[in-house]
Amino acid sequence: MYEAEVNNSIESIETLPADIRRRFAESRDRIAARTILPWGEHCTECVWPTCYTTCELYTPRQDGACRLFVDGMVRVDHKDGLSPYLLKIRFKQWGKLWTVGNLQLQPLEKAGAHERFNIMVGALARNAPLPAPIKPRLLRKVNYLRRISAENNPATEQPPDAFLLECYNPNTHDVALTLTVRAVLEQAQPFQTMISVPPGYTRAEVPFADISRLVDLHQPFEVEIIPNETDGTVLYFGLIDFVKHRQRAGSDTGAVPPPVKWKCIVWDLDNTLWDGVLIEDGSERIRVRQRVLDVIKQTDQRGILHSIASKNGHDEAMQVLRLAGADSYFLYPQIAWQPKSRSIAKIAELLNIGVDSMVFVDDQAFEREEVKAVLPEVRVIDAADCLTIPDRPECDVPVTVESARRRLMYREQVERQSVLESHKGDYLEFLRQCRLQLGMAPLDDTNLKRVYELAQRTNQLNFSGNRYPEATLVDMMRSAFLETSVIDCSDRFGSYGIVGFAVVDTREPRLLDLMFSCRIQGKRVEHAVLAHLLKRFVEDKGHDFHASYRRTPKNAASGRVFDEIGFECVGEAGGVLALVFKRGRDIPDDRIVKIETERDGSLVSTT
Repeated sequence: MYEAEVNNSIESIETLPADIRRRFAESRDRIAARTILPWGEHCTECVWPTCYTTCELYTPRQDGACRLFVDGMVRVDHKDGLSPYLLKIRFKQWGKLWTVGNLQLQPLEKAGAHERFNIMVGALARNAPLPAPIKPRLLRKVNYLRRISAENNPATEQPPDAFLLECYNPNTHDVALTLTVRAVLEQAQPFQTMISVPPGYTRAEVPFADISRLVDLHQPFEVEIIPNETDGTVLYFGLIDFVKHRQRAGSDTGAVPPPVKWKCIVWDLDNTLWDGVLIEDGSERIRVRQRVLDVIKQTDQRGILHSIASKNGHDEAMQVLRLAGADSYFLYPQIAWQPKSRSIAKIAELLNIGVDSMVFVDDQAFEREEVKAVLPEVRVIDAADCLTIPDRPECDVPVTVESARRRLMYREQVERQSVLESHKGDYLEFLRQCRLQLGMAPLDDTNLKRVYELAQRTNQLNFSGNRYPEATLVDMMRSAFLETSVIDCSDRFGSYGIVGFAVVDTREPRLLDLMFSCRIQGKRVEHAVLAHLLKRFVEDKGHDFHASYRRTPKNAASGRVFDEIGFECVGEAGGVLALVFKRGRDIPDDRIVKIETERDGSLVSTT
């Protein structure tokens, strides 16, 4: 369900390719019931309602809320689908799909009638002949009542089977969507997963058990979907709701439910993935079993992940796999002298999946029984039977939804996590291994637009609360005494792009502004930038260095950086703290981030 009262754009289903229309229509016989989540457009950096007056990127809708999708939610009627229409969305830089959650399942026909009623009420509210000041209030009231109704709908007795997302990607490249489900009333760990949407049609299901394992869905909760590539991305969404699968013909309530699809196969190594025992035979005599490797490759193409639980030396075992060209298939391999149940539990935690969707393959009966005793939800298979794995119903998954791309999406995070684990929880050393690098260049015409957006949207790491208009930024750029720094960030895993902006009044000197995208939160970037500025103005020029910090509920946690660096509070006026770092004090430097600055046309590198 969508915000029909503020969206009146409609496109014909005939604009979509015929095969895509068929794909959206082919699932009606598979789904018995669905929820009706009230999806709307929302902002990734929302601080409602103050952002309506402080953010220059605020674009009002008919109801006064902010327009975060370029054309709103464009309706594409499709009576044969799971939902009676599709939603065409062109995302802006900061836009996300957001909804309050509920678990009230309704039969498809009843849900469809509810959807059509929502469209009718929306049209009446939108077209009501009311005075201009009253119309937005009516539209907001309709939105509020729809959301409250959904939020208060009691859950049905039987829980859903999965969260289902249908999407058509008309682009020529993959789009990654981040799905987040979080409790509203408590600061608990949210459920989060990434869904890869290749060009064409995608039907992705996230098992309900995986979500409910982390989030108490009996309490108020919310759901959001954010494309990692937001600016101008066009996607068509079909059903995005919790669903209950239809029972197969001939089944009854006492029938055995269909098997849980396997998400990850965990492999032993010795006499399972290869012939021989590594510690006894040595790597030169070990031979990887090609037929087992073929099983891994075949299931990998179906999007089933793979990992390792083996009692061996990590480096020696991985070297054997590298020589066989097989190491890249395994995510978060746990190769250590510990119980294999512990290794499997760790893999499930890192992949953020339930152990009931995992299978363990080992040639030793002792190891299989140990896992069964500690993790009874995990399916165990004798290595002698592993060649039948691709033919099992648990591996019967549609390739168009799950593909090799799913494994690749984990690779970057796997590499980061492996570095962290190798340092036994020493997070600062992990960051050093990431080889974080910052570029600091003056504000100019090439980066002005990105800094403007950053200033308008950044909340958690914005230490002044300023929302600079473009004209003000241009004045800063031309000022003889304001030193501006546009900050970009990268690490050995990739680039984060422009992530920060700093302004220093060189006459005092005083830090007037410092803001960062939350993408680099926790990476010590703000510490490095402050230390760099202190070296420049305190150590090199012998001045005290002042800073202005407007503390807010959003930036209070990140504002501790000033205390950690060594600033002292010397006053407060109008909610703004006056801070000073006095000359002669030691400037802390954890030597995590390398900084390259551009001043007067030359580059200078520091650490």
